[in-house]
Amino acid sequence: MDSAWQFLSDRSGMVLVNPAYTTYRDFLGEISSYPPGYKENASVFCHNNSWAIIAETILGRGDKAWELYSRICPATKQADLYRSEPYCFAQTISGKDAPLPGEAKNSWLTGTASWTLTALTQHILGIRPTCDGLCIDPCIPPDWNGFTVTRRFRGCRYEIEITNPNGVMKGISSITVDGKAIDGQVLPVYPAGKTVQVKAVMGTPTEKQPIPAANN
Repeated sequence: MDSAWQFLSDRSGMVLVNPAYTTYRDFLGEISSYPPGYKENASVFCHNNSWAIIAETILGRGDKAWELYSRICPATKQADLYRSEPYCFAQTISGKDAPLPGEAKNSWLTGTASWTLTALTQHILGIRPTCDGLCIDPCIPPDWNGFTVTRRFRGCRYEIEITNPNGVMKGISSITVDGKAIDGQVLPVYPAGKTVQVKAVMGTPTEKQPIPAANN
C-alpha cells in the first residue's frame, strides 16, 4: 500500500497503472487501446479504490482509508470538472495522464457504490456481520471523537455508540451491551424484535483476539 500511494496516487483516487501506455501493443490488448489516463489505461477506476480503502483499514490506517474515500466520493468533486451527478459514483475518473484529469465517466455503471458502502460501513465504521454475531471493529481517523450507528441484524436492533477518547485509529478496549461487559469484539445474536444498547470504547485491547471476517 505504501508503493500504491507513491506511484498510483492521484487527486481523484488511485490510478490503475503508472505510467500510462502511449501506444497500442498487440500483446496487451484492450488496456493499451485507450488514450492515456482513460479506462483501464491509468484512469482512477473507482471500483478497485474501494478495495484499497478496505486494505488500509486492515493495516489499521484509518486516516489513509478516509483520505482515499474522500478522493473518490462524488459529493467532494468540483462540478464543472467532474461533469457527472454529485450523488452517483462513476465507473472511472480520468487520471493524471489524461488531457483533462478528474472527469467522471460511465456513472450508474459500476460496482463502486455497493463496494464503497461495504468499505464504509463494515471497515471504516467497522460494524461487520459474521457467522457468530455482529463484529465491532472500526478504523477511523484519529481526530474522530466517535460516532453512533443503528444496525438491524437478524431481526434485532443494535443501537451502537462508539467513543474514541484517546484518538486511536483502530482497536477496541471495552464493549458493553445493556450495561454488561462482553468479551471480545463480537456482539451476541439476540432475539428478533429486541433492541439492545451497545457502548464501545476504542483503545488498546485488553487481550488480543482474532477478528472474524465478514459474513452477510
